[in-house]
Amino acid sequence: MDRHLPEGGLALDSLAEQMLQPGVKGLPLTEPMRQGAIAVQRWNVLRGDTSYPVAVLKESALLHNLDWMERFCARYGAVLAPHGKTTMSPQLFGAQLASGAWGMTLATAAQVQVACRFGVRRVLLANQLVAPADIRAMLALLRDDPGFEFYALVDSEEGVQRLSQAAAEAGLARPLPLLVELGLPGKRAGCRTAAEAMAVARKVARAPGLQLAGIEGYEGLLQGHDRAASVEAVRAFVAQLAALVRQADGEQLFGGEQILLSAGGSAYFDLVARGFAGLAALSRSVLPVLRSGCYLTNDHGSYQDLTHDIAAREHAADGLRPALEVWSMVTSRPEPTLAILSMGKRDASYDQELPVALYTHRPDAGGALEPTGLPPGCRIEKMNDQHAYLRLPEGDALCQELKVGDLVGCGISHPCTTFDKWPLLLVADDAYTVRYAVNTFF
Repeated sequence: MDRHLPEGGLALDSLAEQMLQPGVKGLPLTEPMRQGAIAVQRWNVLRGDTSYPVAVLKESALLHNLDWMERFCARYGAVLAPHGKTTMSPQLFGAQLASGAWGMTLATAAQVQVACRFGVRRVLLANQLVAPADIRAMLALLRDDPGFEFYALVDSEEGVQRLSQAAAEAGLARPLPLLVELGLPGKRAGCRTAAEAMAVARKVARAPGLQLAGIEGYEGLLQGHDRAASVEAVRAFVAQLAALVRQADGEQLFGGEQILLSAGGSAYFDLVARGFAGLAALSRSVLPVLRSGCYLTNDHGSYQDLTHDIAAREHAADGLRPALEVWSMVTSRPEPTLAILSMGKRDASYDQELPVALYTHRPDAGGALEPTGLPPGCRIEKMNDQHAYLRLPEGDALCQELKVGDLVGCGISHPCTTFDKWPLLLVADDAYTVRYAVNTFF
C-alpha cells in the first residue's frame, strides 16, 4: 500500500527522532534505536520478529475508517472532533485532522496540554473544568496563544462562578467559551432537566469573562440490552439537545459567530448526525460537532457490533473495520484444551469483554505469511496480569496441533483501554510487515 497516515501539520518530528531503548514493550531491541528507523527494519509480526505480546494497528483499516468517517460527516453537514482519549496518540490525531476533523475532543487538562504541545489548534474538553490548577493551565493556553481555540463544559452555577472568577483573575483578552451539558438521570455529569440547563446557560451568558458557545450531551450512556428502546431513547435525547439550542437562542444567550451543538460518541453518532441535521432559522448558524473516538480503530467486540447497526441504518455496503489486534505467543500447553498465552490484563482490554481469539500462525512454518483463522469455539476464558487462558474446542485437531511458540492474534473490545497499556503501537500492512510506530501519552 502506497498511502501513509497523513500528519495533519502536527509537530511529530521529535517522535521519529527520539531514541528507543531496550525494554520498549513489543520491540525486539537489544540496543538503542531511533524510532524513525523502525520502517527500514521490515519486521514481520507473523515471522516472529517482534517481542510478544505486541499491539498492531492494521494500516489499511485505519485509512478506510478515516475516509469512511470523513464522507459520513460531509453527508450530514456535521464536523468531527474525535475523542482523543481513545488513543492519546499525536500521530493518530494528525491523521484525523488531515482527514477533515474540525478539532480534537479530550477528557482532561493534561490531555489538552499534550495535544497542544504537538500542535493541535482546536480542542473541546468534554468534561467539567473544576480543579484550580487545571483551570489556570487552560487559561494560560488561551492567554499565551491567541490562535488556540478551547471549549469546556459546565453543568452547574457553582462551576460557572469558579470559571468566571478565574477568567477575571487571569486577565484574558477574550472570553472563555463554554457549552452547557445536558445529562441523564442516574448517569454521570450534566444538568438533569432542561430547566436546570437553561438556568446554567443564563448564568454563563451573564458571567464576566465567559461566553455561551453551545449545548452538549453524551448519548452513549443510553446503551441497553433492548437495542430498539436504546435507539428511541437516543433520538429523544438528541431532540432535547436541539430544543435547548432553540430556547437559548430565543433568549439571545449565545455569543460568538456560531452555535456549537455537540454529542455523538462511537455507538450512535449516525442518530446524532440525523437529529442535528437541518437545524436552521436561528440567529446564527449551528455547527453540529460529533465526537466519536473509537471509529478510527473500531474493534472486534462491542463497537463492531454497534457499528454494524450504524452501517445497516445508513444502508452502507461497507462499514467501519477493526484495526487493532494484540498478538501473543503460546507459552504453555498444560492441558489438551488449554493454551496459555503471553498476553494479559496489562496488554489488552477486559473491562467490557475479554479479547476475541482470531488467528494462529507458526513463525517457522515457512510459506506465505498469512494467519490461519481459529475454529469456532476457541475463546479467551480468563486473563491474569500477564497471561491469557485460550480454551480450545474439545476434540478439535487444534488440541493436538497448537504448540508452544505458536502465535495467536486477538481482537479486542473497547479500544480505549487497550491503547492505554501501550506506550508505542506498531502499524503494519495486511501481511503484518511493520511500517512504522505511533506513540501514546497517557
